[in-house]
Amino acid sequence: MAKATERYGDWPLKRLMTEVVGSGHKSADDMTRGQATEAMRRIVDGEPDHTTLGAFWLANRWKRNTPEELAAYVDVMAESVETGVPDADPVDCGANYDGKGRTAILGVAAGVVAAAAGTPVVTHSGDRVPTQKQDAYKHVLDELGIRTEIVPAESAEMVDETGFGFYYQPEFNPAVHRLHDRRDRMGVRTFVNTIETLANPAEASVHLGSFYHLPYAKRIISTFRESETAVVDRVIMFQGMEGYDDIRPGDTKVAVWNRRERGSRAPQDDGPADAGDEEVEAFDIRTPEYGMDFDSESLGVEDVAGESAEITEAVLTGEHGSGRTDESARDDVDQFADAVALNAAFRIYAREDCEDLDEGLGMARAAIEDGSAADVLDSLRAF
Repeated sequence: MAKATERYGDWPLKRLMTEVVGSGHKSADDMTRGQATEAMRRIVDGEPDHTTLGAFWLANRWKRNTPEELAAYVDVMAESVETGVPDADPVDCGANYDGKGRTAILGVAAGVVAAAAGTPVVTHSGDRVPTQKQDAYKHVLDELGIRTEIVPAESAEMVDETGFGFYYQPEFNPAVHRLHDRRDRMGVRTFVNTIETLANPAEASVHLGSFYHLPYAKRIISTFRESETAVVDRVIMFQGMEGYDDIRPGDTKVAVWNRRERGSRAPQDDGPADAGDEEVEAFDIRTPEYGMDFDSESLGVEDVAGESAEITEAVLTGEHGSGRTDESARDDVDQFADAVALNAAFRIYAREDCEDLDEGLGMARAAIEDGSAADVLDSLRAF
């Protein structure tokens, strides 16, 4: 039975359930940072009884974690994360690890285009992560013939050689990977789905992520503020398709936070969205103004990994057939090209390698048109 120990302290998960978090979503109390830290240390060590662990995860889901709790979880996770730090300072793209099931994954193409335009980009994911266990970055890269099951040092080399890098969760975050089976048995997402996207194995200074609702984005930004290990200078989050880091067409909310003033201005700035020492800028972009003059259904696919890889190659090389057999599908590649260019522009803008999204969009389209993006894809396959 879990109990107070010299290694952990006075708060086994069962006691936290009974006395703090387990009374329901309206009456539960929040944990102190020390309590959350102890809980996470017990979890990554495999100490809690399986039933108790499941109950604790579910109680956290009901009550919703505070940024202080999430920051404690992130900081404990960081103790076992193996980093591979490239010489370049890339944009860290933290998409949901459990993937997408209805629309194309555009982040590989967008990251390659941004890299070709001079903005290094890193992505990371696992393999069929619960609960959705759908296609993620790894599976698109696998379809493209790019190595994915590599150690962090190799991932860093990939970034420096090509401008784009992939980090594989079992290699850089084994403590969280070991929780796979327990998470799978839960049947619902837990806070682990949130914190694994913040792992930052390249120690990038810019994080780009996605959200369904603006309050969630603010919570993640506040988690960065509270964390002692997730030290980034800048966070940009936007409303993504299926919660992934692909911008959805239409009116899309964006949140920007700078740890220190970096001099950039948000397009169509609506002013601060939150008070505090560092403000969160929230603004809307209207994607038709940047070329995405279609709806999310236009980006739908049936075989997410396979078709996303075909779309990636078609956009980067300009070969608009790329194995897509029906005429309407071939015509749709132009829409995917517009979506890829805008997503690449956001990565360029996130790192402040352009003044605004218009300039970033021009840089992205130029990298496609002059063949630079195709060259990066070739370099990734050769790595």
